[in-house]
Amino acid sequence: GEKIVLRILGQIQKDEVPDLTELNFSKSNLNTLRKIIESPNGVFFVTGPTGSGKSTTLFSALKYLNKIDVNIMTAEDPVEYRLPRINQIQVNQSIGFNFASALRSFLRQDPDIILIGEIRDVETAKIAAQAALTGHFVLSTMHTNSALQAITRLVEIGVEPFLVAPSIIGVMAQRLVRKICKYCKESYRLTPQEIDNYFIVDEPEIEEVLFYKGKGCSECNNIGYHGRIAIHEIFIINEKIRALISRNASVVEIENAASELNFKDMRYDGMKKVLRGMTTIDELNKIAAADL
Repeated sequence: GEKIVLRILGQIQKDEVPDLTELNFSKSNLNTLRKIIESPNGVFFVTGPTGSGKSTTLFSALKYLNKIDVNIMTAEDPVEYRLPRINQIQVNQSIGFNFASALRSFLRQDPDIILIGEIRDVETAKIAAQAALTGHFVLSTMHTNSALQAITRLVEIGVEPFLVAPSIIGVMAQRLVRKICKYCKESYRLTPQEIDNYFIVDEPEIEEVLFYKGKGCSECNNIGYHGRIAIHEIFIINEKIRALISRNASVVEIENAASELNFKDMRYDGMKKVLRGMTTIDELNKIAAADL
């Protein structure tokens, strides 16, 4: 039968945009993110499916960067957040004013920082890369399953590797998971069957590890969860990765090189939050089940 889905996008004012420190980043991921966004130029991508909190993360980053002497411009579809001192424009596909058109317009207005709501086509991607190479810091989003896949996706849509390699400065992926209700949180140990279901690596000490769940109460409508938190993976592009991009390496090659550089994926960040009692292993298993 018929079905209606509503996505409510009320404009959020500056006081409602969270600080970066309120987004449940691990200390190392937060330090990496700050290092990336404090760069004077380059392209930074946040990836994830629709509704994974990408816009919130990006506008928290803009809030952090929003100083009186910094010219920040955004092109969005639609405008979701309002911040002071930022020039925000909503694209309108029906009249041909798309992200690429907005980006060209921005580059004539001496911006320091540019946010493009989403990289949807090769034209926008190339202009963003060229903007980064001419001294601008560009933030945007893509829909990929992992942070490192954003790199190869740019090449797949038609951006030349020699343009991607020097322009991209960092990539981050995130997903949202439900947060355990603090009013009914309780600890427990996994049964042998649960260990077999959740873990592909045989680790005897897992039997002694305390996990957490919400048993359900009036505060959470007997669901056991209240609110959501993000799990993240973030990576700074270094010269070794740039060399791989330049020779059009596969995502597997890039992932292997990143692992050698101590890259921690979303499963790692998610498991840390599971063990700290922030979310459940069931929630983590829904979005990052492989290789637990």
